Amino acid sequence: MFEVRIHGRGGQGVVTAAEMLSIAAFEEGRHAQAFPSFGSERTGAPVVAFCRIADQEIRLREPIMYPDALIIQDPTLLFQVDVFSGLKKDGFILINTKSSFEELGLSDYVRDWPAERLCTLAATDLGLKHVGRPMPNVPLLAGFAALSGTTKLDSVFKAINAKFSGKVAQGNIAGATEAFELVRARIESARKEAAHA
Repeated sequence: MFEVRIHGRGGQGVVTAAEMLSIAAFEEGRHAQAFPSFGSERTGAPVVAFCRIADQEIRLREPIMYPDALIIQDPTLLFQVDVFSGLKKDGFILINTKSSFEELGLSDYVRDWPAERLCTLAATDLGLKHVGRPMPNVPLLAGFAALSGTTKLDSVFKAINAKFSGKVAQGNIAGATEAFELVRARIESARKEAAHA
């Protein structure tokens, strides 16, 4: 079983991101489960959503305490919430930011991490560019597909079409495509650097 925890703020599409990740996995014939963890939070308040992906039926229902991967939709949460709590050693980390892990002050935390499991992506900018709204969730999903290999880009497209239609779907597919290519290029670069180190 592969478990993902998504951190963000109300209004950023955190819950939708978890649902879409589960749809993408389901499109590949796998079992998936997505659910949020929030009370009556308003826009801007911290929100957490979870997604489990497995090859057999998922019976667990509790929140994910020890994720295999983190998607952090709002980098300001790094200094307000313990987003890394329980993350499995060498787990995947994808953060919505233009900054590097070093610039975020995370060098010590990720020092021994495989570089190809770490990535930052300016997903909010991609949302603005392709959909006209500062929504990072869809670009992050596509970036996560490239980073983790848990789903294919085509499955992300199917999830987009299941949630959106018309120009919004087309814009999200364009944003997802660019995000996927950006992350794939960064991972390839990180692998080459590691090979030469």
